[in-house]
Amino acid sequence: MAEKILLKNIDVENQYRIDTYIKGGGYTALSKCLKMSPQEVTEEVKKSGLRGRGGAGFPTGLKWSFVPKDSPKPKYLCVNGDEGEPGTFKDRLLMENDPHLVLEGTIIASFALNVHLAFIYVRGEFTLSIERLKNAINEAYSKGFLGKNIMGSGFDLDVILHSGAGAYICGEETALIESIEGKRGQPRQKPPFPAVVGLFKGPTVVNNIETLAAVPFIMLNGAGAYRQYGTEKSPGTKLFSVSGAVRKPGVYEVDLGFPLKRFIDEIAGGTIDNKKIKAVIPGGSSTPVLTAGEVDKVELDYECLAKVGSMLGSGGIIVIAEGTCMVKCLQILSHFYADESCGKCTPCREGTGWMEKIIDRIEEGKGEAGDTDLLLSLSKNMMGRTICPLADAAAMP
Repeated sequence: MAEKILLKNIDVENQYRIDTYIKGGGYTALSKCLKMSPQEVTEEVKKSGLRGRGGAGFPTGLKWSFVPKDSPKPKYLCVNGDEGEPGTFKDRLLMENDPHLVLEGTIIASFALNVHLAFIYVRGEFTLSIERLKNAINEAYSKGFLGKNIMGSGFDLDVILHSGAGAYICGEETALIESIEGKRGQPRQKPPFPAVVGLFKGPTVVNNIETLAAVPFIMLNGAGAYRQYGTEKSPGTKLFSVSGAVRKPGVYEVDLGFPLKRFIDEIAGGTIDNKKIKAVIPGGSSTPVLTAGEVDKVELDYECLAKVGSMLGSGGIIVIAEGTCMVKCLQILSHFYADESCGKCTPCREGTGWMEKIIDRIEEGKGEAGDTDLLLSLSKNMMGRTICPLADAAAMP
């Protein structure tokens, strides 16, 4: 691809400091937006085709437009930096190395939504991310990009950094809202949707870190410039975290629609010891596994992965090479989901535990006739039968 959008300045020395960020053109997009109307900002993001980068891929501008304009209650923006998905570590990179990019996107989104209090929710283990964002927020206040009358525009915004306690479930938007409210992190029944009844019962938008980091580029250069990258239905670029049996694990930015096999071979340096690919998890551990045959044909965008029965998810590519035991992989995944189930829904609370016990038994060589049928039956009774998709994430592998 010709140009990086999200990782353009990621390796610049002291990029996490506000002076370095401003020197590289930071907060120019915000200045431009504050001269526009909130509706114009929302429309530009809508035209860009930017989709949520947290996993679901829902159109961002459309999500913003669902918030009722005439609500008597305060509106809120929650920025999701929980990133507990195994195989995913791209939001952490942005928070650690370019926190002001995240912050500028947050301020622009808040202006578009007429929000005056935003929360950035960060996974508790991300100590460096928390430290960098905390400093970035303080710097933004000192330079007048946060607080009262931002850049003389009359727009006020406060940002609160909220540290989670390491629960995977809090990456789900309604569980994240519950956690910010000081309650146990458990998902809410929908409807009502957060856009209408969210944080403190006010209209709320929850956006992922990577999603908001793309907003300054869109607002500075226009929706057309953003649409030059990616595909018609999946515009723009995407960050992919690649791990597993590859020579160059890490976070890379490519256009959406980039061929998966080429990504593994060229960008991730191919497999270790040139082993054949056995399987690939394309979007973090909660997305269905691709076979080696499917990997050759798949492109990294929302539509192409849906066609083969998987998902782009959060972009966490886990490469599994020949010689790796798939039962062992399944055991690791099922242990994770059994451990992280919040226990609110019976099919998930009981199902993930039963799955883990059966797979542990098989891995120990004590499998019984009918175990595979029982696992498939359990999966079927968990899929689509719970409030949040954690049970689906456990059932799909």
